[in-house]
Amino acid sequence: MHELETLIEPGSPDAFLLRQLDPNRLPKHVAIIMDGNGRWANRQGKARIAGHPAGVEAVRATVENCARLGIPTLTLYAFSSENWRRPRVEVTMLMRLLQQCLRREVPLLNRNGVRLRFIGRLEALSAEIRKALDYAVTATAHNQRMTLNVAFNYGGRAEIVDALRSVVREFMGLGRPLDTLTEADVARHLYTDSDPDLLIRTSGEMRLSNFLLWQMAYTEIFVTDTLWPDFNRTHLLEALVAYQRRQRRFGGVETVGVPVSALA
Repeated sequence: MHELETLIEPGSPDAFLLRQLDPNRLPKHVAIIMDGNGRWANRQGKARIAGHPAGVEAVRATVENCARLGIPTLTLYAFSSENWRRPRVEVTMLMRLLQQCLRREVPLLNRNGVRLRFIGRLEALSAEIRKALDYAVTATAHNQRMTLNVAFNYGGRAEIVDALRSVVREFMGLGRPLDTLTEADVARHLYTDSDPDLLIRTSGEMRLSNFLLWQMAYTEIFVTDTLWPDFNRTHLLEALVAYQRRQRRFGGVETVGVPVSALA
């Protein structure tokens, strides 16, 4: 958090928000549904696809700010399994943008100590796209400051199905009865290593959109009307301040802004 503090102008709204944060109660895992690129472009009088490059700028800033705050894990919902239904020209543009971003952003990720992972049904992507993903994952594998999960060709229900299939194969190999299955067994086979403490959704929509359905059983949700390309450091700090003010019960007694991992 100190690193971010040195970059914020004293007396600014961001400085005021930062002073409200307890560095010991920051979420360990933040997830974001990045919504509103198309609407942002329309409001600018531009074609819908023009919103996606603008959204990349918000991604870059958010990743840097989370790393500087000391948040260990950030998961971004980039491309859902349902997004293939969008116009072909938009999907093609998104795939090209992904490849361009990976080539351009890897040095920045390394400077910020960010390890990149992709989650989703990646085997369904083209060989060209998988090669680009593999390059970025390998090039950042040594970083330890923060893990950035990018959900691509991702669906929450599909993730649960994949986890159950993996569990069944494991149990069959071990000769273990399926009636001994536990939640912990399923969790071990999910795409992510931890559950989000905080979900941020932009553009004002009030739904999960098939994102991390298993993992978000106890996640705090913060919704902002801000469209994703306009999401900035101030909005991130506002979400974190709101998170720390929440009364988190987990079905039991009150815990104020305590990360899920702290209760494990």
